[in-house]
Amino acid sequence: MNFSSRPIVGLLVFTVSAVALAAACGNSDESKFDQTDASGTPTDASFGGDSGGQADLYKNDPPPKWCGPAGGPGAPPPPTGTDDCPSDKNKPGCGCTTEGETAPCWEGFRRNRNLGVCKDGTTKCIRLSETRLGWDKCEGQVLPEVGAKGKAACSCFSEGVWKIPNISPCFWDFSDGTSAAVSTVVDGTGKANCPPFPGNPPAVAPPEQWSTDTLKVDCAGKFKLCFELKAGKYEAPVATDCSLAKVCVEGDYVKEDVEQAFPPLPSWASNDSACVKQWNAVGGYGEMTVQGLSVLCDNVDDGSGGAFVFNRVKYCPAKCRNGQNPNDPECQNCGQGGAGTF
Repeated sequence: MNFSSRPIVGLLVFTVSAVALAAACGNSDESKFDQTDASGTPTDASFGGDSGGQADLYKNDPPPKWCGPAGGPGAPPPPTGTDDCPSDKNKPGCGCTTEGETAPCWEGFRRNRNLGVCKDGTTKCIRLSETRLGWDKCEGQVLPEVGAKGKAACSCFSEGVWKIPNISPCFWDFSDGTSAAVSTVVDGTGKANCPPFPGNPPAVAPPEQWSTDTLKVDCAGKFKLCFELKAGKYEAPVATDCSLAKVCVEGDYVKEDVEQAFPPLPSWASNDSACVKQWNAVGGYGEMTVQGLSVLCDNVDDGSGGAFVFNRVKYCPAKCRNGQNPNDPECQNCGQGGAGTF
């Protein structure tokens, strides 16, 4: 019986971080998320430290909206005080009660506070006059700059990283001339292997999960992440590239800036023989997408409510399969995992 059972590995060429067993050869990449909410309100630091007194008026700077996630901390209590001296900012000149006391301070918009590169400063309660105490100047605060993007914009969702230790598929050729693809199975050493060959079609998804994965985002929220295998040219993807498989994971991301285990990617099988043959003929790539809602109600999508394609993974050519031609330049950076930034 003529058949082959061969796992293939991916070459990650467009990422900001590499993971164990994966190799990255791309340049650093900033978040490609369009930081404008659905209403058209700019969140790219169009307002900030140089916005004058308007930046601190409560009526123009309400507390941000709150959209969960479940299991996370609740919405912060609304500030008290006055428009000029709100209780949560400790602005210079506003009253304090204990001389010498230090406290965090912030003179920007609430929606940017402690997000991205932005951070609170520190102020000290000093005697302003014989009968009055007040906060001194705010030292060390980092405010957003006009026109900034990514982390420098200090929006609730400016960057995320999805890591998948195993994205290797396995290809089978059957004696009847058809082909199939299935997810690989990771053994106790972390190595991806083909599941047992069935002998005849159809291929069936193995009982074991395809891969674990982790997510790290600079803002809490609820996110749906998908990985889709497509047959086509990585350098020039087109809408007609056929899909071998698409798996998705979804869950709550509770604590910002902490790498968190996400639900595992399920196993899969594809008996689309024509698509497998197209992969073998022209190559294939993996496509990562995200869709979600941040804790401050920022939509994470393509700008039109659909899933946002934030990364593509290029797979190594057939000559690199099963560890063949390890000294070939196209095979030297092959690995079984990948990561993408959105």
